[in-house]
Amino acid sequence: MVLCVCGMTGCGKSSVAKRLAEKYGLKYLSGGGALKALAVEMGYKPVGRGWWESDEGMRFLQRRVKESKFDKKIDEKLLEWAGRGNVVFDSWTMPWLLKEGFKVWLDASVKVRTGRVAKRDGISFERALAALKEKDEKTRIIYKKLYGFDLGGDFSPFNLILDSNDLSANEVFRTLCLVMDRIVLGID
Repeated sequence: MVLCVCGMTGCGKSSVAKRLAEKYGLKYLSGGGALKALAVEMGYKPVGRGWWESDEGMRFLQRRVKESKFDKKIDEKLLEWAGRGNVVFDSWTMPWLLKEGFKVWLDASVKVRTGRVAKRDGISFERALAALKEKDEKTRIIYKKLYGFDLGGDFSPFNLILDSNDLSANEVFRTLCLVMDRIVLGID
C-alpha cells in the first residue's frame, strides 16, 4: 500500500498522515522532514515547530528556489521508499511522481490555514499569513520549474479531495479511515 497525503501548508496533512501510518501499520515519510534533514547537513538548525516559517527556514526555501537539486535528491529517496510499499507520504511531489498509490488532497482556505499555522507556531496571524504566502508561492515555483506541475492548482493525480475547512483533525482522520477501509482496502 502506498498512500500520499498532500495539501498546502497548514491543511493538516502531516498530522493526519502520521495517524494513518500508525493505524494501518505503515511507515510514515515526510518530504518536509527529509528536507529538514538535508538542511541540517548544510549547517541550518531546523529545530522546533514552525521552522519553515522562520527567517532561517525562509532562507533555506530561497536557496531551494535557486538550486532545485535539493528537492530532486529528496524525491529520489522518497521514490525508492515508495517502491518498497507500505508507506504513507506527507509530500508535495509524490502524488505527481508516483504512478501507483492512493492520493489525497486536503483543501483548506488561506484564512483557515493561516489560523492553524499561527496557533501551531505561536505567532501572530499577520506573521503567519506573510510566511504562508511566501512559502506557498516559492514552493509552487520550485515544483513548476522542476517537474512542471502546479501545486495547489492541478488536482489531476488525486483520488480524493477533502475540504478540511470545517473539520477537526479527528474528523479528517475518521473520514480518511472510512475511505481507506472501504475504497483502498475493500473492508465494509
